[in-house]
Amino acid sequence: MIVRMWEARAHPAEFPELLDWVYKAVVPAFAVEPGHLGTEVFRSGDERIVVLSRWRDQPAEIAEPPARLVPRPPHSWDFVPVDR
Repeated sequence: MIVRMWEARAHPAEFPELLDWVYKAVVPAFAVEPGHLGTEVFRSGDERIVVLSRWRDQPAEIAEPPARLVPRPPHSWDFVPVDR
Protein backbone atom coordinates (compact mmCIF):
# COMPACT_ATOMS: atom_id res chain seq x y z
CA MET A 1 0.00 0.00 0.00
CA ILE A 2 1.12 3.57 -0.73
CA VAL A 3 -0.31 6.62 1.03
CA ARG A 4 -0.03 9.93 -0.81
CA MET A 5 -0.19 13.06 1.33
CA TRP A 6 -1.08 16.21 -0.63
CA GLU A 7 -0.97 19.58 1.08
CA ALA A 8 -2.13 22.95 -0.19
CA ARG A 9 -2.41 26.29 1.55
CA ALA A 10 -5.25 28.54 0.43
CA HIS A 11 -5.36 32.28 0.22
CA PRO A 12 -7.37 33.10 3.38
CA ALA A 13 -10.44 34.38 1.55
CA GLU A 14 -10.32 31.40 -0.84
CA PHE A 15 -10.24 28.55 1.68
CA PRO A 16 -13.93 27.61 1.27
CA GLU A 17 -13.55 27.49 -2.52
CA LEU A 18 -10.38 25.39 -2.35
CA LEU A 19 -12.08 22.94 0.01
CA ASP A 20 -15.08 22.80 -2.33
CA TRP A 21 -12.71 22.11 -5.28
CA VAL A 22 -11.11 19.21 -3.36
CA TYR A 23 -14.52 17.63 -2.66
CA LYS A 24 -15.90 18.21 -6.17
CA ALA A 25 -12.80 17.50 -8.30
CA VAL A 26 -10.25 15.45 -6.38
CA VAL A 27 -12.26 13.04 -4.23
CA PRO A 28 -14.65 11.89 -7.02
CA ALA A 29 -11.76 11.49 -9.49
CA PHE A 30 -9.92 9.22 -7.06
CA ALA A 31 -13.03 7.12 -6.38
CA VAL A 32 -13.04 5.77 -9.94
CA GLU A 33 -9.29 5.12 -10.19
CA PRO A 34 -8.12 1.49 -10.17
CA GLY A 35 -6.21 0.68 -7.02
CA HIS A 36 -7.83 3.43 -4.93
CA LEU A 37 -8.46 2.24 -1.37
CA GLY A 38 -9.77 5.40 0.27
CA THR A 39 -9.31 9.13 0.79
CA GLU A 40 -9.51 11.42 3.81
CA VAL A 41 -9.50 15.23 3.84
CA PHE A 42 -8.20 17.33 6.73
CA ARG A 43 -7.90 21.05 7.42
CA SER A 44 -5.74 23.12 9.72
CA GLY A 45 -6.29 26.45 11.39
CA ASP A 46 -3.90 28.20 9.01
CA GLU A 47 -5.88 27.67 5.78
CA ARG A 48 -4.22 24.37 4.82
CA ILE A 49 -5.89 21.32 3.36
CA VAL A 50 -4.32 17.87 3.52
CA VAL A 51 -5.58 14.97 1.44
CA LEU A 52 -4.47 11.46 2.41
CA SER A 53 -5.22 8.88 -0.25
CA ARG A 54 -4.46 5.17 0.01
CA TRP A 55 -3.52 3.04 -3.02
CA ARG A 56 -2.73 -0.59 -3.74
CA ASP A 57 0.14 0.53 -5.97
CA GLN A 58 1.00 3.69 -7.91
CA PRO A 59 -1.10 6.67 -6.69
CA ALA A 60 -3.04 8.81 -9.14
CA GLU A 61 -1.86 12.39 -9.52
CA ILE A 62 -3.92 15.23 -8.09
CA ALA A 63 -4.78 17.94 -10.57
CA GLU A 64 -3.41 21.40 -9.83
CA PRO A 65 -5.96 23.60 -8.09
CA PRO A 66 -6.95 26.87 -9.74
CA ALA A 67 -3.94 29.19 -9.27
CA ARG A 68 -6.08 32.02 -7.86
CA LEU A 69 -6.91 29.85 -4.82
CA VAL A 70 -3.35 29.12 -3.65
CA PRO A 71 -0.30 31.33 -3.03
CA ARG A 72 2.10 28.51 -3.98
CA PRO A 73 1.89 25.13 -5.69
CA PRO A 74 0.74 22.24 -3.49
CA HIS A 75 3.23 19.69 -2.18
CA SER A 76 2.87 15.92 -2.07
CA TRP A 77 4.74 13.00 -0.56
CA ASP A 78 4.30 9.23 -0.79
CA PHE A 79 4.57 6.97 2.28
CA VAL A 80 4.59 3.20 2.73
CA PRO A 81 3.84 1.22 5.90
CA VAL A 82 6.76 0.25 8.10
CA ASP A 83 6.89 -3.40 9.15
CA ARG A 84 8.89 -3.97 12.33
